[in-house]
Amino acid sequence: MQPSPTEAPAIRRGASEIRSRIQEAAGLSLDRLPMLQLIFDRLATGCGDALKHRVASTIFYALSGVTSGRFGDFLDGYDNNAVVGIFHAPGWDGHILVGLDRDFIFTMVEVLFGSDGSEPPVDEERAFSAIELRVAQMVFEQVGKALETSFGLVSQTAFRLERTETRMEFAIIGRHSNNALQAKFLFQGLSRSGEMFLVIPQALLNPLRASLAKVLTGESTARDPRWSQQIAEQVQKAEVTLRAVLEERHLTLGEIAGLKVGQVIGLDATPTTRIKLEGNDRPLFWAHAGQAQGAYVLRIDEVIAQDKDNLHGLAG
Repeated sequence: MQPSPTEAPAIRRGASEIRSRIQEAAGLSLDRLPMLQLIFDRLATGCGDALKHRVASTIFYALSGVTSGRFGDFLDGYDNNAVVGIFHAPGWDGHILVGLDRDFIFTMVEVLFGSDGSEPPVDEERAFSAIELRVAQMVFEQVGKALETSFGLVSQTAFRLERTETRMEFAIIGRHSNNALQAKFLFQGLSRSGEMFLVIPQALLNPLRASLAKVLTGESTARDPRWSQQIAEQVQKAEVTLRAVLEERHLTLGEIAGLKVGQVIGLDATPTTRIKLEGNDRPLFWAHAGQAQGAYVLRIDEVIAQDKDNLHGLAG
């Protein structure tokens, strides 16, 4: 017997719910989701880049670990020791949580306000000040933008900061027993460090499993245009020493030992002889010598063909 048209959607919804429950019970196998590592690495880079123009000292952002477990277990360790931001991801129809521990906030405040690190770090259990909470909100806003860019590799959604909390019992985005994924990030500045953590309910990642399981290789790997531009700019600023060679003579060790001050060494070169320009002992150009405004100059006539070995030697 075939289901009626009104029964078919209900059957499909029921099958989808059963599949979702099975996936939820099974948990996440991080080894089978290689894109998560790439996404979180890009998130760390994006957060660091967003803050570099705001601080005078050097800062460091890096992914320190990714684990799966229970949502409540992740938050219990940060009670009264962190500020969390609850973000809504409309494209996923759900919420995620980003937290900054006490050391992160204290270090960020000192970095932003120009401390040189000479004062001892803050080591006291107290409520966060209004300035510290405002700094945390600024960081959350930057993280939201970095999240959107990073997860754009697999899913297009915004991450909108809805509210901040300092007490973990109010940071509710799901049942404490629900499966979730936590990524931890190390933040360093002024020889001090803190931790940022990201908690994503597994139910939000289940629909993205297929995309997260992909492996980007070769030319398919996403390129970061800012990184490519920075590399190109730094390479172009590298200083290279050029040497103009008019003529080369091969002498024996005995002939060199017999050279005396004032001795004249004859050359076969003429005013029309081409001069070889070298860099790192590799031939680069043929040129002719001349004069301009009272100084000797070289006019490049021809590029000397390079093989792969020569090119690697020049770069080295």
